[in-house]
Amino acid sequence: MRIAALYDVHGNLPALEAVLAEVERERVDRIVFGGDAVSGPWPAETLACMNELGDRVVCVLGNADRALEPWRRERLGAEGHSIVLAWPLTVTLDVDGLGRVLFCHATPRSDEEIVTRITPEERMSEVLSGVDADVVVHGHVHVRYDRRVAGYRVVNPGSVGLPYEERAGAYWALLGPDVEFRRTAYDVGAMVEAARRIDFPNLDEYVQASLLQPVGPEEVTRHFESVASGA
Repeated sequence: MRIAALYDVHGNLPALEAVLAEVERERVDRIVFGGDAVSGPWPAETLACMNELGDRVVCVLGNADRALEPWRRERLGAEGHSIVLAWPLTVTLDVDGLGRVLFCHATPRSDEEIVTRITPEERMSEVLSGVDADVVVHGHVHVRYDRRVAGYRVVNPGSVGLPYEERAGAYWALLGPDVEFRRTAYDVGAMVEAARRIDFPNLDEYVQASLLQPVGPEEVTRHFESVASGA
């Protein structure tokens, strides 16, 4: 089995559509949406796009999907979609070359707990205690990485919709038989203008740090790690 891991789309429909065009060429067996899929400018349209992919799609719940803000809830309700996204916290699949792979949004025990590529081994051992998998794939911090820690391979594919990387684009990963990071280019400027036309609230705050002038992964990782440690 080969899987496309699409994390943290955040309702960025143009980014998702660009990524899916590449995914279709790869002929994957499953498409895993790793949480925080619809919480952005186009929640209803993003959910509809996901549903059109049929039974290849597997979803886990992200903290932002669980606690949708009023503007997103109105948009979902207006399109006739349920505003209760009954997705599980984790999903485990067997992936060629990787073994048992557990997909979660933040950690296997929480959709909002923070871990990063520099989280100390001791804390990772606690977070991953009892996990029955060879590989853990998570998102939440919007920075891609691949590390071995606490007896597991831990992978973050990056973010499709709001990445914290040096270059703008949509970030995701192919899994099987190994981990292959991908970056898909799309017209970020056109996306921002389209979001402005639908009066998406707090647009500048939404896009500035990750789309227009991306904050680099090192800075963001240090920030998230300091938040996680209470520093």
